[in-house]
Amino acid sequence: MIKRTLYFGNPVYLHKKDLQLKVIDTVSKTEKASIPLEDVGVVLLDHPQITITHALISDLNERNVALISCNEKHMPSGLMLPLDGNHVQSERFRIQIDASEPLLKNLWAQTVKAKIENQAALLQRLEIDNKRLLALVPQIKSGDPDNIEGRAAAVYWKLLFYDGDFVRDRFGVEPNSQLNYIYAVLRAIVARALVSSGLLPTLGIFHRNKYNAYCLADDIMEPYRPFCDELVYRMLMDNVFDTEEISNAQKAKLLAIATADVLIDGKKSPLMVAMSRTTSSLYECFEGTRRKIVYPEFI
Repeated sequence: MIKRTLYFGNPVYLHKKDLQLKVIDTVSKTEKASIPLEDVGVVLLDHPQITITHALISDLNERNVALISCNEKHMPSGLMLPLDGNHVQSERFRIQIDASEPLLKNLWAQTVKAKIENQAALLQRLEIDNKRLLALVPQIKSGDPDNIEGRAAAVYWKLLFYDGDFVRDRFGVEPNSQLNYIYAVLRAIVARALVSSGLLPTLGIFHRNKYNAYCLADDIMEPYRPFCDELVYRMLMDNVFDTEEISNAQKAKLLAIATADVLIDGKKSPLMVAMSRTTSSLYECFEGTRRKIVYPEFI
């Protein structure tokens, strides 16, 4: 079942009643919405005057819902996930921790290859020459010691936006802020799926920053980024971005990434569902029952 992504950008009171997430207007005290808890996958809280009950938080955790809080700039800044997302979690943690260095390097090479191939596929969809990217794919080695990922990114961004003038920078000009936002949502979707698969989001296969609690999520999201890039690109071409500040209408469009269609294992699937297939295959690689991570492709 496709899980829903809920966004709250106004003062509301959120609580649980009869297995429903109840949304109450704080001024009129009337019920604005009632959503079955089993349908919820991601919740974004984007207003300082939102009130949410502990009973609801507890239920969302039990259902492995990613609960995201936003800062004063309306950017996702916090993520709450359950501590026990899988019934054999401690065993899976041990298998993940015991993964050998050669295996980790192999998995990272697979991830880089899938990312660059999806970047090239997106350029092709947009009728942009992708030969320079495709030429880099055969150069990828175990662990990507030559940083082919970084070299591909330098080529990709110059081709995708502004005829070569765009620089991907967290604090740069548009559409950087929109990319930041959609990547933060994607990161939460990945972390949710990792926890559901019994994996520790902190322990990465490549990213190992000691200050980063979601290193593995940052690894696994890489081949999914081009799907976010396409959504932002098409919004930009449609002149949706009139200012660098992200409007509620823009956020609604960006949150649609959770249900974007991808091709995985030869089948069409919503991105959030495909993510669970990817993280499940990752565990199987750690376990030794398969050799390749299942990543998505463009339809």
